[in-house]
Amino acid sequence: MKRILHISKYYFPYHGGLEDIARSIVMEMRGRYEQRVLCFNHTHTGTIRSTEDGVEIVRVNAPLTISSQPVSFSYLQILRQEIRSFRPDIIHVHFPNPLIGLLLLLIPLDGIRIIIHWHSDILGKQVLYRLYRPWEKRILQRADTILTTSPQYKEHSAPLRDFIGKTQVLPNIIHEPKLLLQPEDKQAIEQIKLRFSGKKIVFFLGRHVPYKGVDILLQAVPYLSDTCVVVIGGTGEQTAYWQQLAAPYGDKVQFVGELHDDEKRRFLYASDVFAFPSIDRREAFGVALAEALYCGVPAVSFRIEGSGSMWVNQNGKTGIVVDALEPRAYAEAVNTLLQDDVLRTQYSDAAHLWIKKHFLKDQLYSLLTVYGDA
Repeated sequence: MKRILHISKYYFPYHGGLEDIARSIVMEMRGRYEQRVLCFNHTHTGTIRSTEDGVEIVRVNAPLTISSQPVSFSYLQILRQEIRSFRPDIIHVHFPNPLIGLLLLLIPLDGIRIIIHWHSDILGKQVLYRLYRPWEKRILQRADTILTTSPQYKEHSAPLRDFIGKTQVLPNIIHEPKLLLQPEDKQAIEQIKLRFSGKKIVFFLGRHVPYKGVDILLQAVPYLSDTCVVVIGGTGEQTAYWQQLAAPYGDKVQFVGELHDDEKRRFLYASDVFAFPSIDRREAFGVALAEALYCGVPAVSFRIEGSGSMWVNQNGKTGIVVDALEPRAYAEAVNTLLQDDVLRTQYSDAAHLWIKKHFLKDQLYSLLTVYGDA
């Protein structure tokens, strides 16, 4: 049986787009390959080994974080030990993870195939990136296969431009079971609607970071129909700033904080429009967007050339893609869906079918071809 060493920045129970995809792959490949996971310890409680779901997880202590990159002084030694003891046939490494890219170049990897899973380019850190870029190019040259998450990202990623011949698209997937309606959901969904006085719900869910574009969504509020309320889920570094921007609008904008899986599902099914106002290619795909569409919530997003969100939200089919990063234009698109029940229902049905066809776990089985026979 082939052995695969998965290298992720963090790993479950840490939740992030990259980490969720890494775990989905590990879970779906169980029984077909012998697997091990190497990652940083997000709890900063030393280096920990555990077995979860039948797979050994090695979490390396990382006492420092510099510009979003965990830093560990023991990682190189542990990486060498894992390669020596586990003897992987394949290393499947998730990028961006600059430190790991550097370390892999310092270790002899003769006979080991390298698969780089390219979730996004490094954006917004130009000084550091200029220093790292030559090393990034070397590890991309060393890779046997590069996986990227959408045709758009494959086409527009500058670092991948010289390696298109060995780049394949493996779409991100959503975890369908957590989105299936449960018997107790009906009453909870009705309670959510009553909580907002029966108004139509425009729902945002995601990390509160600048590129999510919620400041534009909030600037659009004065132009939105009075029949709706904007509900903002999640937390992050921008929360206080966004709350300050929202304060003049009173109850028309409401923050609901971090939501667990059951709450997320119920809020999605209670919503009428999903707000996805991300503004640049740091939004490489949009798993939250795909989850909303699966739940039949038409989305309004911005045109971001090279982002997979342009693939996930199909303009005029599953929702509306707004060309200009402009609040009034965004509000007009949202109002179009709020005011046209027939169109909203049409998009809702198409959205669910689109996600079910293209972004569920069956897509991961194309990895069997990439990995080769077990």
